[in-house]
Amino acid sequence: MAVLAIARMGHPVLRQPAQEVPDPTAPDIQRLIADMRETLEESGGVGLAAPQVFVSQRLFIYSVPLARSEGEDDPPLPVQALINPVLKPVDDEKLLRTEGCLSLPDLRGEVPRYKRIWYAGFDPHGQKVEGMATGFRAHVMQHEMDHLDGILYPMRMTDMSKFGFAKELTRYGA
Repeated sequence: MAVLAIARMGHPVLRQPAQEVPDPTAPDIQRLIADMRETLEESGGVGLAAPQVFVSQRLFIYSVPLARSEGEDDPPLPVQALINPVLKPVDDEKLLRTEGCLSLPDLRGEVPRYKRIWYAGFDPHGQKVEGMATGFRAHVMQHEMDHLDGILYPMRMTDMSKFGFAKELTRYGA
């Protein structure tokens, strides 16, 4: 396994839609997922999409740390991989949450995200998975899905006064 370099905002790989993964069980995809897990652990993040490591393919990994869990409908989860994902909102209810991104180091912004989503895709064994996600899990899945569509969270923000460096936003209460 290897810790991979992370693409930063401005790189073209982050602005283009990613390609479908032809075979979720292929050795190169298994190696990519293992490397992404190691990269995520090293970075201290909660999610990572393949385009963020310069691979324009439709897969992401994510977790729900205990500190971010929002109850029984949003339990803590170890790192999960979702390949060729499809996400759909369950209803129109959205929440504003502060987000960060490994591709925008040290920056934070407030982003509206759907509170509840339905998801489907494949796991690393090629098995179809689907379900409902709420709370933090729904939030991080939407953030990572955006990466697969060439969208970075500032593009979703509705109030740019809530965007800035994490230290300054914390210090000055924005």
